[in-house]
Amino acid sequence: MKIALVGDRSPSVRSHARIPLMMEALRERDGIALDPYWIPTTDVTGLDAFDGIWIVPGSPYRDEAGAVEAARVAREQRIPFLGTCAGFQHMLLEFARHVCGLDVAHAENEQGARDFLLTPLACSLAGHENLVRLTPGTLIEQIMGTPTTMEAYVCSYGLNEAYQQTLAAGGLVFSGHAADDGTVRVAELPGHPFFLATLFQPELSGDGRRPHPVISAFAAAVGRYAEAAYAGTP
Repeated sequence: MKIALVGDRSPSVRSHARIPLMMEALRERDGIALDPYWIPTTDVTGLDAFDGIWIVPGSPYRDEAGAVEAARVAREQRIPFLGTCAGFQHMLLEFARHVCGLDVAHAENEQGARDFLLTPLACSLAGHENLVRLTPGTLIEQIMGTPTTMEAYVCSYGLNEAYQQTLAAGGLVFSGHAADDGTVRVAELPGHPFFLATLFQPELSGDGRRPHPVISAFAAAVGRYAEAAYAGTP
């Protein structure tokens, strides 16, 4: 089962170093063997051939358009999708532009733009843990099996809350919020086989040898997709 890890791989990004450990943990603990391919944002052609697409942390990316395109392919082709940290941000950017028709930018990438969908957080979350409240009945709440979860961040940008209602009207569900100020931390797309993005980094959970529930759920969705594709009924 091939998954595309979309992002610009770097030894200085902790989550990138953790991902191989998680792939091994998924194999040993969950019996799910994923074959990961690192795909740079500068060349995202052929993503529709993968069984899963994961936009990993590590912004600013070399090519914003490549990250946005990866989210579009996953959404339109109904390929299981996970976006973490910057992957969350660029998923929102894709949805805002291509579903909601908004002409918006990411403040980290286009500082001179007029309208920002992603803006600096009031307080940077880089290096912090924060409690997230999960909306009952949503995918993330079902995955975690609990109404709250403490998660790790390496992030300084989040959703401009002025656009939250517009994205929700387009069909996106904001299913996790910071316990302290209510700002968005998780988004998902109902009706899609698996389309989930988190501002937090599940890659940083524990010591990396036990898959975070979000990553296990994504891997299971990849398995279902691959099985259906093999049977000719994706």
